[in-house]
Amino acid sequence: MGVEPEFEAIDNNQNVLQKHVEFFDRNNDGVIYPWETFQGFRAIGSGILLSSVAAIFINVGLSGKTRPGKKFPNLLFPINIENIKMAKHGSDSGVYDEHGRFVNSKFEEIFHKYARTHPDALTAKELDEFIKGNREPKDYGGWIGGLSEWKILYYLAKDKDGLLKKDTIRSVYDGSLFEKMAAEKINKKKKHIEK
Repeated sequence: MGVEPEFEAIDNNQNVLQKHVEFFDRNNDGVIYPWETFQGFRAIGSGILLSSVAAIFINVGLSGKTRPGKKFPNLLFPINIENIKMAKHGSDSGVYDEHGRFVNSKFEEIFHKYARTHPDALTAKELDEFIKGNREPKDYGGWIGGLSEWKILYYLAKDKDGLLKKDTIRSVYDGSLFEKMAAEKINKKKKHIEK
């Protein structure tokens, strides 16, 4: 009898992977369209170009996987949040299991293996080593998915010292980072207006 991995408990029957993408469902209907992905990226402070590319790349890449049993693609490229676990790509960290649950031991493993400069953060070089360390042979789609999501996260969420902190990475897994970044952008805009 094996030891069960530690899973993150979530209320309201959502798994952590669903919580991760929920922020981008701007109208809360359980479906994420490219324009909602674009709006979500803009809300967290991304520029128009990055938001546009991300919306196309993410929705085109994930839509079909979250719509099982559909013979023809939907040209609006919706992502069904309920089925997001089906869009999990290879060459990833394993922090989400096949059911979309958060596996704490896999999360901690990232820092045990790759955080050499600071025990609670990754430098750009350590992040590159982590991404390369997750590559599965001939899984080119997974390589591209992993590289793009981690590089975007680093670009948007690194601190002033160029570190991607452990708490920041944890918060991206449960989606709370997106809410925090959106609130910070709003507060920054309010302070600018008040001046």
